[in-house]
Amino acid sequence: MSAWRQAGLNYINYSQIAAKLVRQALKAELRVEAAKRDEVNVKFTPWKDGKPANEKF
Repeated sequence: MSAWRQAGLNYINYSQIAAKLVRQALKAELRVEAAKRDEVNVKFTPWKDGKPANEKF
């Protein structure tokens, strides 16, 4: 069994922790660029009858 699973983590949690630690270990000038990649944008589109609905959130 994997160490992260024995610690009670799922793979998503494990990979998020690892990515955070790698970003913290970078030099200052590279850390700024890596922090930009940490941002996440999500767009939700409701579907109705197999087609996207035109409802706005």
